[in-house]
Amino acid sequence: MEKFGIRLALIISVLLVVACGGLRFSQLDSEAIDYHPRKVAVFPVSVGSYEEARNPLEQIVPAELKAKKWFSDVIDTASLSSQMQSNDELRQAVADYISKLNTLNYSDPVLSEKIAQLIGADAFLFVTVEDWRYTVEKEKNYAKASIGFKLIDPVTGKIMWRAAHNKTERYVLVKPDMSRIARSVIVDLINKMPH
Repeated sequence: MEKFGIRLALIISVLLVVACGGLRFSQLDSEAIDYHPRKVAVFPVSVGSYEEARNPLEQIVPAELKAKKWFSDVIDTASLSSQMQSNDELRQAVADYISKLNTLNYSDPVLSEKIAQLIGADAFLFVTVEDWRYTVEKEKNYAKASIGFKLIDPVTGKIMWRAAHNKTERYVLVKPDMSRIARSVIVDLINKMPH
């Protein structure tokens, strides 16, 4: 009976450690507590050198946001890109805004508010791929996906929340599907996202 109690305590301890896992990085603005956007726009994914991640992520992120039913509308990347192609003013505003955001880490409130008015969104979500690859470390095969989110209030230009998370999966012969691993990372991120 005593051995059973010790084993049960060990199992519970392990489950508690696993259940308490969080994101690799998360930073919440102090005003995010009162931030409840209704319509979020998902901007084109910043993939760096991981171009193969673009299509899966631009499908997965909006689909998972819609599945949560936290927002009255989710403007997916394809819809936003379509609007940009047909509206020169929007295309230029987005280009200028993203340029400032990427080079200066500055979310320009004038440009973000203009974009928000043109597309009718009250939140912007930017997705960044930090890692997306199969690799070998110490003679073991791994699949790695690391993704970052930025949620921006376009009225103020404030970055209300930023977070990053990653998952690594070991494999022997068959490479795991990177989209499946990425979906798991995205679900974890969305679950912690202000709404």
